[in-house]
Amino acid sequence: MAGLIERWRAAVRAAGATEPTAAEAAGAELLERWREPHRHYHTVAHLTAVLDVVDRYAPAAPRPDLVRLAAWCHDAVYDPRAPGDHNERDSAALAGTLLARAGLPDSEVAEVRRLVLLTAGHRVDPADADGVLLCDADLAVLAAPEPEYDRYAAAIRREYAHVPEVSYRVGRAQVLTNLLALPARYRLPALSDRWEPRARANLARELHALTPSDPAPQG
Repeated sequence: MAGLIERWRAAVRAAGATEPTAAEAAGAELLERWREPHRHYHTVAHLTAVLDVVDRYAPAAPRPDLVRLAAWCHDAVYDPRAPGDHNERDSAALAGTLLARAGLPDSEVAEVRRLVLLTAGHRVDPADADGVLLCDADLAVLAAPEPEYDRYAAAIRREYAHVPEVSYRVGRAQVLTNLLALPARYRLPALSDRWEPRARANLARELHALTPSDPAPQG
């Protein structure tokens, strides 16, 4: 975890933090949240994967350090029982509290909050380069090879183990339908051409598996 927390320190310093003790405490709190035992997909591994994409494509964003902070905060609050976009809104509120304590300027705090809220639906203006980078990184798993995607889908099911199977299938199918209905899952040109086909195929494959086929006609 030492390398991961060092990435937090670098990002929060570059974003303008003036309270190092509070910044250090914020990083420790966020890391503990990402390690909560009820998480199976929304874990430190997901955070690391998002940060890796952000780092790789950082030149595409005007303020990549704010995108990195948003990545740290975007699933900091994760309660599978919470309705709607409560997790994203609570994560944005937590980001505001922690980053303000760390001494970031108000404008930077507000921007991180805005970015976190984009992850509720991943509907982002293609001209919003910071938002595009965060949302593309957050959805990178959709374009994973089939075995990795299937592990992701299984981990999501474990996070929702409290939901009965029939209800889960209906809810998950709606999530997948919404993702397929996006104008694009990836807006960065470097990612769109390479990731879009596989993401659409993975989403359609899982959706098909969740949706019962119509029974064959009788008689």
